[in-house]
Amino acid sequence: MGRRRNVLLITVDQWRGDCLSRLGHPLVQTPHLDALADDSVQFAAHYCNAVPCGPSRASIHTGMYLANHRSGTNGTPLDRRFTNWAIEAQRAGYAPALFGYTHTARDPREFDADHPYMRTDEGPLPGMDHVLPMGTDCSVWRNWLAGLGYADLPEDAQFTFLMRDEDPRWQAAGQPRPLKFPAEHSDTWFTVDCLLEWLERQEKGGLAGSAPGWMAHLSLIRPHPPWIAPVPYNTRYDVADLPAPARAASVAEEGAQHPWLAWHLSGPRNAAHDDPLRHGLLQASYYGLMSEVDDNLGRLFAFMKEQGSWEDTLIILTSDHGEQMGDHWLLGKAGYFEQSYHVPMFVRDPESRANATRGRLVEQFSEHVDILPTLLEWIDVPQPRQADGRSLLPWLHAAGDPADWRDAVHWEYDFRDPISGAAEQALGLDMELCHLAVRRERRWKYVHFAGLPPLLFDLEADPGEAVDLSGDPGASAALSEQARRLLSWRMRCGDRSLNHMRISRSRGLVTAG
Repeated sequence: MGRRRNVLLITVDQWRGDCLSRLGHPLVQTPHLDALADDSVQFAAHYCNAVPCGPSRASIHTGMYLANHRSGTNGTPLDRRFTNWAIEAQRAGYAPALFGYTHTARDPREFDADHPYMRTDEGPLPGMDHVLPMGTDCSVWRNWLAGLGYADLPEDAQFTFLMRDEDPRWQAAGQPRPLKFPAEHSDTWFTVDCLLEWLERQEKGGLAGSAPGWMAHLSLIRPHPPWIAPVPYNTRYDVADLPAPARAASVAEEGAQHPWLAWHLSGPRNAAHDDPLRHGLLQASYYGLMSEVDDNLGRLFAFMKEQGSWEDTLIILTSDHGEQMGDHWLLGKAGYFEQSYHVPMFVRDPESRANATRGRLVEQFSEHVDILPTLLEWIDVPQPRQADGRSLLPWLHAAGDPADWRDAVHWEYDFRDPISGAAEQALGLDMELCHLAVRRERRWKYVHFAGLPPLLFDLEADPGEAVDLSGDPGASAALSEQARRLLSWRMRCGDRSLNHMRISRSRGLVTAG
């Protein structure tokens, strides 16, 4: 058997693209990700194609824009007719293993109404062996903690994430209360340890004889809320040193930008930022969880180097989406602002053909839909026709820029709620009109709402997106041009399942390309 060709796809959850020390963040330190960047190509202008978790991950796994995969909200089923990188990799002999979750709402046409998948929006991606289920339902972690002797664990496992050290001295000192458990018993440590144990088995002969290598998807929950970091990460960043949120002087002033924003800001979830101390405690914990993830990734990478698999493994690392963290008075991920969509992205090819580009920082735009084509090209599997993205490997295998690379990124946000109808009622919209699409170039950013007014920002003059130019006569030409380009993008990226075929009376079925 020849050299193994392993694949490790890592996703972290809710990690903003600017929170990397290599990119100059004023506070957050990520030495292990910085070291990965030195051995990889880092994509500094990488964007997810949708929020929240489920829609974004659907784009990662299928290589499709939301407009095509249509899994627009957490819980919207992903159509079974779409393939994904795991299914395609099986064709090459791989057995993809999942550690964590893919947040996939499964197609209800595949299962009976009483099937467990019909009671969760966090089902596994088809084609994967779910070795470690670790999502909102963290029963396996909770049970492991119980085996270590911890008492008073919640019956509903998801509340294990909320177990804090209740010592009042933390609050008195103005510091975030930590997780009740030490760092070596946290969910992040536990998940990484399970992967390490599995990797050891693979390297000791656990692979099937014909398998080209192992393939794993590590999907870490952090730094997703609840923002409760274990000691010492809860105090890694002083509340007094945190950067202030970028926002208007008041919620009312911020909301005046657009009807959707005014409605969204009226929800109770964003009220955490009214209290500066409370906001600071949340932000410090958020950054602390980033450092915890970084340290655990350092453990993983060190293990792989010692084990010998580092030099045989393609590593792709990104986040499903970002986090507003008080910017524009918002908490979480929603809407159209940069903070929700700009995310980290690293690709490490272990092979010698990538040696000349190690440490490269790419400033050109890349998107989540590029992940599937990148992974499949590396394992020599053809890209399925449904894929909307392009492989990033040319950035790793040549010093120059690939020809005809994109000059803009696109993302979408579906804010319908089929259960409550909250947005539909508040904004007077039909469910199918609760949707926005964004085209973001270097200078212009255009936001198109299906049933509400558009937005236009000049990012050179207004990088904070505070001034909407859609009603400015001086920007009317730019508004029209951006709308035209967005429509052209949408037309070009429509469903291509059969449109390259033609049935001819004389020649039968003809397939182009």
